[in-house]
Amino acid sequence: MKRRIGLRLRVLLLFAGFAVLLLAGSGLSLWAEARRLPGEVMASGDTLDVLIRTGVIQFFGILTGTAVLWLLVDHHIVQPIEGLAGSLRTCRPPDVMRARYLGDLGPAIADAVEERSRTQEALDEAVAAQGAELQREKETLESIFADFGAGAIMADSKGRVIFYNAAAARFLPGLALDRKLSSQIAPAVIEAALARLETGAGATDLACLAHDGMRLSGRIRHIGENILLILQERLSSGSAPHEALEALRRHAATLVPMLDALDGPIPQDLAQAIRAEGQGLAATARQLTDSMTGGAAVARAMPHELVAGLTLRDDLPQQAVRAEAASMNALLRFLNGRLSDEVGTPWVQARMTGQSELHLLLEWKGKALPVDRLDEWLSERPDPGQPDLTGAEILAAHETGIWPESDPSGSRLVLPLQVLGAADDAVGLTYDFGLASRGGSSLRLGDLTCVVFDTETTGLEDSDRMVQIAGLRIARGRLTGESFETLVNPGRAIPPRATAIHGISDAMVADAPGPDMALTSFHHFAQDAVLVAHNAPFDMGMLRNTGMGPDFDNRVLDTVLLSVMIWGGSVSHTLDALAERLGIVIPPEKRHTAMGDARATAEIFLSLIPALEAKGITRFEDVRAEARKHRRLIRDVNGSRS
Repeated sequence: MKRRIGLRLRVLLLFAGFAVLLLAGSGLSLWAEARRLPGEVMASGDTLDVLIRTGVIQFFGILTGTAVLWLLVDHHIVQPIEGLAGSLRTCRPPDVMRARYLGDLGPAIADAVEERSRTQEALDEAVAAQGAELQREKETLESIFADFGAGAIMADSKGRVIFYNAAAARFLPGLALDRKLSSQIAPAVIEAALARLETGAGATDLACLAHDGMRLSGRIRHIGENILLILQERLSSGSAPHEALEALRRHAATLVPMLDALDGPIPQDLAQAIRAEGQGLAATARQLTDSMTGGAAVARAMPHELVAGLTLRDDLPQQAVRAEAASMNALLRFLNGRLSDEVGTPWVQARMTGQSELHLLLEWKGKALPVDRLDEWLSERPDPGQPDLTGAEILAAHETGIWPESDPSGSRLVLPLQVLGAADDAVGLTYDFGLASRGGSSLRLGDLTCVVFDTETTGLEDSDRMVQIAGLRIARGRLTGESFETLVNPGRAIPPRATAIHGISDAMVADAPGPDMALTSFHHFAQDAVLVAHNAPFDMGMLRNTGMGPDFDNRVLDTVLLSVMIWGGSVSHTLDALAERLGIVIPPEKRHTAMGDARATAEIFLSLIPALEAKGITRFEDVRAEARKHRRLIRDVNGSRS
């Protein structure tokens, strides 16, 4: 695409041409003066010296005067004009003081931007009012499909995923919008099923294996040119020995309270070993139950739902757990009431044990609760909504237990709950039906599938290591809700000055995956997507220069470079400056976290796309061409790749 030269370069060339004309005129005048003088005068060395000195003075005087004049015009006129143009394209208020030498142009553009903003707000309100009923219907359908139980996936005619729900994400963790369905299910299985549909069948069965070996079965059908696939885990023909599993779970859960019932002292290390073994047995039983019951839909709740109405000592982790909120809250309120009658009002705390289990604690000051007393309480029916279930049966349904503990700091009841991972905690629905109508080879910025990412590191040198990486997926100009986030063990100590910035300590990354595993997971998440980062050379260096993990050959966009294309190089292009210029708020507690900065970068990127398109930069290759003009300011990390 042929592009015109920028305003600053035009003005510079204009002044350069003006200087050349002045120098030529000065030279001609000196030449004419020399021709006019008699020969005997010119033969005098003094006259020639005077002419030469005059020429040198005029030469440097013209260059200096022209340069100073150009600098004044560039600073007070040209750069403010570029800033006003950027404000118009992004619909953000301009810096009127910076444009004070442009007369009424600055205030006029400020008024135009304000009027455009009011018009846009009025239009948005009208569209929102007209679409309110449609949105309610959409949310109703989303709720139905989100809790559908079975996995639902829709792909377009080219096999690209355009819709999936949370159950499908649990079955196939690698699912992502605009990614080939054949990357998750064997292509031969899909091709065979489609061939059966071509014979005229309205729908047909299929069976397949997920990457982790899970057996899946389902039905596939055509919906227009798209295909809809409904998947469920394929149950084994044998029935699970539930009674044996329950006995195993109860036995494991009682190991810990047995410690308190032992007569005589017991070594602390032995007590910890027995407790760890009991927790391990309970977790193993839970996994065995999952594997034999087909991984049915898992009840999901946040800790604050479970302890509603109880006294909190500290904030609870914002981490979903495997629990049915109503029955578990009823049980905890019941136990809280019994404890209040006997030992005083307890309070609730929580502690994480590793990354897979959360312990809810009902704590109090005083003597420990006897195990037989707890068993009496658990034999009662605490939930009015389910009067047929005892407390023990509620715990059994959750595949967990509860036990008393006591130490010099106080006594407590401990309730372990399974922490749901990223796949279990997936958003209800992820879809973009517009992907089906998009050209497969489209390179328009608004059509690109991108992953916006950010890293936190041990420092700012090339030799430093990542300690956290996070990414968000964008498809067709909107955030899809798909995300990736993990801490990374850098294999070295994190300097205190780095921890002071991002808050990540050595203890936090002790159990985190290493760079190779973290990068492999992120590479899978970002597969086939354009990577977007703020100051991409640094972040891409963290991905490419580790000497381990996969090769990131993705195309790359840099929001710093995109900002320079809109506002020029005379303004600040830091993340905070861009966010302020575009009216994007970064919560202070999220700043300098990988996910917080990635989300801010994503919002900035989406805000820059309309401004770039207004300048005629509509495709990825247009960005590459424009980047060459700014290579002295910032490096294009795409290099020479086509």
